[in-house]
Amino acid sequence: MTTQEIADRLVVLNRANDHETAYAELYSPDVRSVETWNGTTTAYQGMAGLKKKAEEWLANVVEMHETKVSDPLVSDQSFAVTFYMDVTYKDRGREAMTELAVYTVVDGKIIREEFQA
Repeated sequence: MTTQEIADRLVVLNRANDHETAYAELYSPDVRSVETWNGTTTAYQGMAGLKKKAEEWLANVVEMHETKVSDPLVSDQSFAVTFYMDVTYKDRGREAMTELAVYTVVDGKIIREEFQA
């Protein structure tokens, strides 16, 4: 798949809230995921790390009020997407935020994702 095709497919799957299919189809088993939140950066390695990150995040979600995923902005080996989320969390209450996600693609798979609020 081209970077454009991967970007378009990821957007479709995220809009459908189908992250498991996205992981299986589009991600390298060795993917690195980097989250920066309030000046703190946390990195997760591999599919096990990606799934751990998702489980930790979902365990803190009380209610998802709204989510939006932008169309991708694509270059040769990377693309960016914005995510808007309005979420009520257990530990900090309701919060609306927009996050920028940048993905790196090598050999037809996402090898890195980085999220910045």
